[in-house]
Amino acid sequence: MPNSANASGRILVVDDQPANLRVVSSLLSRHGYEVQTAPDGAEALAMLETRQPDLLLLDMLMPNMDGFALLAEIKQNPDLLRLPVVFLTVAQDRELLLRAFDAGAVDYVTKPFMPEELLARVNAHVGLKQTRDRLERIARERQELVNLVAHDLKNPLSSIWFASDMLVKNETKPERIPRYHKMIHESAEDALGYIRRYLETQDTSRKAAEATQVTGLRDVLDWIIARYAMQFEDRGVQLHARAPDAAPMVAIDGLVLRQVAENLITNAIKYAPDSNVDISLRGGGVGFWQLLVEDRGPGIARDQQHALFRPFQRLAHAGNDDGRSSGLGLSLAKQIIVDLGGQLWYEDREGGGARFVIELPEIPVDAESAAVREASSGS
Repeated sequence: MPNSANASGRILVVDDQPANLRVVSSLLSRHGYEVQTAPDGAEALAMLETRQPDLLLLDMLMPNMDGFALLAEIKQNPDLLRLPVVFLTVAQDRELLLRAFDAGAVDYVTKPFMPEELLARVNAHVGLKQTRDRLERIARERQELVNLVAHDLKNPLSSIWFASDMLVKNETKPERIPRYHKMIHESAEDALGYIRRYLETQDTSRKAAEATQVTGLRDVLDWIIARYAMQFEDRGVQLHARAPDAAPMVAIDGLVLRQVAENLITNAIKYAPDSNVDISLRGGGVGFWQLLVEDRGPGIARDQQHALFRPFQRLAHAGNDDGRSSGLGLSLAKQIIVDLGGQLWYEDREGGGARFVIELPEIPVDAESAAVREASSGS
């Protein structure tokens, strides 16, 4: 919590008396606060709409828009409802003070004020505001982590369910049984890998580690075919892969790229069930390579494309939405790729269908070899 020695925070002071503004602003600035001032309620309201402070010090009685009118406007803005307001007032009338508290004030200081009293009240309320904000941020981050883990576990668990279901039915060809066993084993390893990645590693160190990783795009294509070809075949859909003779390396952890590609592949399974799916590689701009996932399904309607990568936006095509989607897949995938210096976007496919493009920075072979050698020497 801030104190008079090392206070920090933003405070907006509103008073129609310039002398009061100078005194309060000077006192708070000397004790480490960032202070803005406004001579009336209307100007203060305009400032609040552009930047929210940690505390509002508000004169109760002012001409034109007084403190009560300003608080009434604040109550109409959901973003400002939790802004703490301390009244500065010469009034000591009990009814007037009760009216101030009913209007939304959390405290008051009478003028002329004692500097120590004003600082103590400001420190207390700014500290409470910042503590509450910090706890809310932690709660949001925890919920985001839960969403990440829950979403990313869906794909490996779906593969486990598919392979085990085929084995339980006992209708599969004998030569395919080892492949289903392998799918179950590898999918379980992936699920555990996701848990370790999100729960056992600090976020900042995870991102720093991922930024130094390299992956062969052709290896990712091979993995997708091995993991999903039989699931596509079971649905009467073919999964085709095309890659150039070159073996491009890109700056991303292989597990992370597989995770992103899985989101696009499973979307194709779900929303284009009667369409063959193509995955391919091509050079992007200078220093970049692209991984494309394409289908000949209905594509994405123009009026839905702008919301594709927003959190909790669910695609809905002709009744194919089974209600299991959280709407997080594309949002998380884009966030991961952008954090690593790449891009992920959607475009309509020529001739009909959907095309998703993952673009990542290329790692030249010599630089990649050097990175491998450096990593080996450090182990």
